[in-house]
Parts: sequence; C-alpha cells; structure tokens
Amino acid sequence: MTVTALHIETPLLLHRQLSAALGKQVWLKMDNLQPSGSFKLRGIGLLCQRAVAAGATHLVCPSGGNAGFAAAVAGVALGVRTTIVVPLTTAASVHAAIRGIGAELIVHGAVWDEAHAEALRWCAAPDAFYISPFDHPDIWDGNATLIDEAVRQARAMGTTFDAVVCSVGGGGLLCGVLEGLHRNDLAHVPVLAIETAGAASYAAAVAARALVTVPAITSVATSLGARRVAQAAFDWRLRHDVRSVVVSDAQAGDACLRFADDVRTLVEPACGAALAVGYQDLPEMRPFAHPLFIVCGGIGVDLATLGALQKRFGPDGMSAAQAAAVPG
Repeated sequence: MTVTALHIETPLLLHRQLSAALGKQVWLKMDNLQPSGSFKLRGIGLLCQRAVAAGATHLVCPSGGNAGFAAAVAGVALGVRTTIVVPLTTAASVHAAIRGIGAELIVHGAVWDEAHAEALRWCAAPDAFYISPFDHPDIWDGNATLIDEAVRQARAMGTTFDAVVCSVGGGGLLCGVLEGLHRNDLAHVPVLAIETAGAASYAAAVAARALVTVPAITSVATSLGARRVAQAAFDWRLRHDVRSVVVSDAQAGDACLRFADDVRTLVEPACGAALAVGYQDLPEMRPFAHPLFIVCGGIGVDLATLGALQKRFGPDGMSAAQAAAVPG
C-alpha cells in the first residue's frame, strides 16, 4: 500500500541575482514552503507516520521550534494525540502556532534539557512514542527526499549541482542530505555544513575529532541550538567530503535581509547561515560552479523579527567590525 507523504515537493529555483554576482548557477531548494514552514516535516513527518503505523496513538516531541511545530502538523494530520513539550524560553508566537493547529502544548523547564526529560517521562505510557527533533534514522530517510527531488528537478532542467550547502543544528538535515546524495549516486558531491559562531557544535566535534557538548548556545540562530550533534552526523565525515564552515551572526542576519530583498521570502538566521556562504562569497564555495543551497526555512521569523535583524545587522545597526565582515 502506498502511503501519501505529509510533506510536499518544493521548487528548485535559480537565484538569479546571486548567480549573476558570483558567475555561477546558484540553485535554491525552497523547503521553507513546506506546510510546517521548514524542511522538518520531511523527516519528522515520516517518523510520525511510521510510529502511528506501528501502533502509536500519542506522539510526544520536546522542541520549542521547528521540530515541534512539524511534529504538531504531522500528528494532527495523522489524527493522533500530539503533545509538544517546550521550555519556558520558547516564544509566545510558537505557543500560539502549536495550539492553533490542535496539538497539546506543555511548557516545562528553563532549558531544552529539562523539557526533554519531561517528554521522556510522558513517553513512559505504553501508547506514547518519542519524536526526536533530529536524531532518528526515519528522520534522515525522510529528509533525504529533499535530495531525491532536487536531483530529479535538476535533471529535468538539464542541469546538475556540484556542491550542497546546508545549515547544521543537531544534524538531521545533514544526515538526510548525505543519505540522499549516496542513494542518488552522488557520493562525490561535497557538502558544506554551515553553523554560526555560538551554535557550532558540529565544528567543535570536527576540531576535537570526537563528539563534544558545547557549554551554551549564544548565537542569534537559535534553531541551530543543539549543544551536541547526532553521532550519525559526526560519523558521516569518515564516508563523505563534508566541509565545516562557521559564519558570524552578522553574516547570517545580513543574508536574511538580502534574501528577503532578492527572493521576497523571509527565513530565520539559522537558514541565513547557509545563504551567507553565497552572499559573502566565502572561499569555501569558490571552487563550485553549480552549488545547491538548502533553504531550510523556519517558523521563527516574521516582519517584526526581520525588522529587529535590520536594526541589529543592517548597515546602520552594525559596529564597524561587523560591517567590515559583511561586504556589499
């Protein structure tokens, strides 16, 4: 029996302004257009579907951001009880979004670790199933469909891509991208794994050659705020050319502003981190003629947020040092 996916196929678009500026074909996989507002519905949706098919009647996800909202969208669509556990730091707008579609919301703990512990307590019930924000094979399998689509779409347009640029938080998207490349015979295509300073747990692990837990998340890109990446994301570096790149908050914020002007689309700084590699013309991207950027999206952005980014990271809001880091 064919099961209908909860996610949708998203466009593959040429970023005309950036392509012209860099002398490349810069491709955008617009996963911000998913019903959940981010790529997260691909993997979390598949995990939820498989859990329900196996008998789960109550889905529990500890996330105050995009993973939690994707789990809420998936659970409601599947018609099962869905509980999202968020820490006290979660924005009121996220509370409203989760409740607004019919999922249960529990606010517990000062930080995510405490919300996570509460979610695990709820999952002690026999019919409950724990939905990880990023660390599960079904999530990576679902996220790999992003590459399946991009490959098919690129071939239909008579083109290809020679690198993939994606943001890294806990590593669920990275694992999915890599899985997708390998199952489409593109194991030779490098992946640029982008983080912001202050949320760079993957870069820290690469530098240490071992998984590490960073002491705190201090970046404005809070959706990248996993203090420790998934083991699978770290292990992939032994099988694939994965290049860790860290950008500043100023560069990520500037990319959000430029992207809004160029593509008339709002994205979170977590997504802006990947876009910054192109907007900054960073050396790591220069060898590639057809880079594919994953526009991962995010629900944590609106006009007010963009205005705050403008004040903080626009030309009038940056310090001289920050301005020097963001070329025009």
